[in-house]
Amino acid sequence: MLRRLILGLVFGLIVGGAVAFGLVQLGATSFTTGGGAAIAYLSSAVAGALTGAVAGKPIWAAGAKIEAGLKSFFGAVLAVGAMFALQRWGTGITSPNLSALGGDGVTPVAELPMSLPLIAGVLGALFGLDNTSEPPKDEGPRARKRVATADARPGARSQVAEADAGDEGESAARRAKR
Repeated sequence: MLRRLILGLVFGLIVGGAVAFGLVQLGATSFTTGGGAAIAYLSSAVAGALTGAVAGKPIWAAGAKIEAGLKSFFGAVLAVGAMFALQRWGTGITSPNLSALGGDGVTPVAELPMSLPLIAGVLGALFGLDNTSEPPKDEGPRARKRVATADARPGARSQVAEADAGDEGESAARRAKR
């Protein structure tokens, strides 16, 4: 379980970091200038959707198309909600000085693209924990063994033994007719 948590966290950090790096390369170094809030919410939705597609059970795994699609949709919704919460209540958290992700050491994280790896990392960890391994598949239902129960009366035969004896008597009568 810890392995899945860490793997999901790493996938989320990679996806969020790639989206943030792409935004910085395109010139969006802050969510306060230009289209600010719209870019912040749109980029967090993209990071959440991509994290949902690759974290946990990835979209390329056998039989995971629907699950990955649902995780992508809800990842986008949760990422937008996390971006809203971070911009609303996380203004006191300042950024480290990482110029590759738009950090300068003074600006709050919620206003920078570097908030995307944080959001996608948390989502990736949640999706990784949600990915449970499937139980081993059986070949089919197993037949239950018939167990004869002894009757409490002395000298009584069990119903199974009587049925077996009846089958033998019938087969002997059939053989005799031939």
